[in-house]
Amino acid sequence: TCTATVTVEDNVAPNAQCTDTILQLDGSGNGNITPSDIDDGSSDACGIANLSLDDTDFTCGDVGGNTVTLTVTDVNGNQSTCTATVTVEDNVAPNAQCTDTIVQLDGSGNGSITPSDIDDGSSDACGIANLSLDDTDFTCADVGGNTVTLTVTDVNGNVSTCTANVTVEDNVAPNAQCTDTVVQLDAGGNGSITPSDIDDGSSDACGIASLSVWPNSFNCSNLGPNTVSLTVTDNN
Repeated sequence: TCTATVTVEDNVAPNAQCTDTILQLDGSGNGNITPSDIDDGSSDACGIANLSLDDTDFTCGDVGGNTVTLTVTDVNGNQSTCTATVTVEDNVAPNAQCTDTIVQLDGSGNGSITPSDIDDGSSDACGIANLSLDDTDFTCADVGGNTVTLTVTDVNGNVSTCTANVTVEDNVAPNAQCTDTVVQLDAGGNGSITPSDIDDGSSDACGIASLSVWPNSFNCSNLGPNTVSLTVTDNN
């Protein structure tokens, strides 16, 4: 008899199998995967010792397709790799925050706002692409409270909305215009005027509610020039 040593070796690489996957980012704009998310049944006759990925963590900057490599190591140190596509998606709507505001109409009875007047710090982990309002222009007809909607769109097309109250105010005084007039006393020594006798085209963008004049009655003791005041009150 004689004896010999038979050295058994395993030099066969494992069978690496990959599958594509989709990753949804969370509210903070982050997401991660594990090798099991990519592994599609990798195998080895002697057993697999380890699965590893070259990239596991993803952010807003990775939205779209990303190629990752899965490395499969068997129990005897043999390795093989395969690649897969990780599609990173951001489906989290932005956080829309609104604040109320006040709009003062100008002398022509108009006023406007921009989204920044309503936005109260809207945010999104991946960034905001656009802010828009359903109503930006106001006139005399809008004096008082008006509900507007702010639409916030993030860089990946997700949308959210919030509402705010826009209080429209008209604090512009009317344009009072006066003209002199003459009053003829009657046989009883009395005479009077109306606001229209003094008004010379007073105006206001939002409309005039009333005209009044004082004093408006005269007698013999008032003969000669008299100063009177025309008061113009607009609709607001």
